[in-house]
Amino acid sequence: MKWRNLTTACRQLDSEVVSMPGEDTDWKQALFEYVNAINEAALGTDARKLRAIPDREHRERLNERMLLASRRDAKTAIRTVRSEMRVRIERYQSARGEVAADLSIHLVRMMEQRSVAWSEERVERERLRFIRTGKIWRLDSARPLPGERTGELAPEELDEVHDPWDGEKRTPVPSAPYLSPNALYGFKSKVYAGAYALGDEGWGYVGRGTPYLREEAVAYAERWWNEPNPAYENFEVNCTNYVSQCLFAGAAPMNYTGRRSSGWWYKGYSGKEESWSFSWAVAAGLQQYLATPRGLGLRAEAVYEPQQLKLGDVICYDWEGNGRVGHNTIVTAFTPDGMPLVNANTVSSRHRYWDYKDSYAWTDKTRYHFYRIADEF
Repeated sequence: MKWRNLTTACRQLDSEVVSMPGEDTDWKQALFEYVNAINEAALGTDARKLRAIPDREHRERLNERMLLASRRDAKTAIRTVRSEMRVRIERYQSARGEVAADLSIHLVRMMEQRSVAWSEERVERERLRFIRTGKIWRLDSARPLPGERTGELAPEELDEVHDPWDGEKRTPVPSAPYLSPNALYGFKSKVYAGAYALGDEGWGYVGRGTPYLREEAVAYAERWWNEPNPAYENFEVNCTNYVSQCLFAGAAPMNYTGRRSSGWWYKGYSGKEESWSFSWAVAAGLQQYLATPRGLGLRAEAVYEPQQLKLGDVICYDWEGNGRVGHNTIVTAFTPDGMPLVNANTVSSRHRYWDYKDSYAWTDKTRYHFYRIADEF
């Protein structure tokens, strides 16, 4: 079987998903029914709608996260005003009586609290398997494709383990990453032994007193939440790479050491050699870097309540509560009662409620690390 690309998208669950008749595409009716079931269940918080999904394991996954999110929303007086799903079939392969399809599901929800509304978005990827019995196609199984739980590394392992993204290169990278012109604010000559930053003229030092441009970090997060910046390498597990880019766009200076296990830096590829620090691209590495006190450069203060965070701050997620941080997000907005909304990658998310109880990765052991980025570097 060969994978086939399919550009036809189902937007707002319209008829395009079943618009191409024939044995090779009749399975799309079963796909339509699946998407309709999860959309109606989410909108009405009605688990009964999920009974139409024959895969019990996936049905239980969907039901659990729906209940966790609905309980949280009830407690915080948040309600879903509108829910919309846009589905794209990325590719599929078929054999006689069987189809496997990779989907991109773009969820858009209008949320409301205290009569103030905001839009929350995320894009999840799933692999569905359909089988044909007689003339009828039905969904056989569904599973999420790589999500927030992937790529977990304990800080003490960073010097020892192989980089988890070898072999996941997608696009060539220029030698220098994107740098907002505002990120050059405070750029000085090589007189002060400060942290490195990368500008149009190469590496240079940034002196003390460079402000963190929180609005610039958020603007970058909003621009690239669902589209990779081609100036950087894009990983299958991209959450920390994305957050690091946002911090850098906010004028956080790189600390270039040339060693992957130290500093916080990115140069792309040098020949076939990966040239970035673990702290730039590995979830546990960034958390360890932010937790380490230093006098200058990118640094942060640990706080203990999400309400203490500001725009451009960082939340790190330890799903099992065992010290293994597996996901990072950046704060891009707040609910009316002051709770953070975050942007993230891997599962591309925009203005998502900070606690991630609507994630397949969340467990009742989940622990959070809240970091307030320094106002000056």
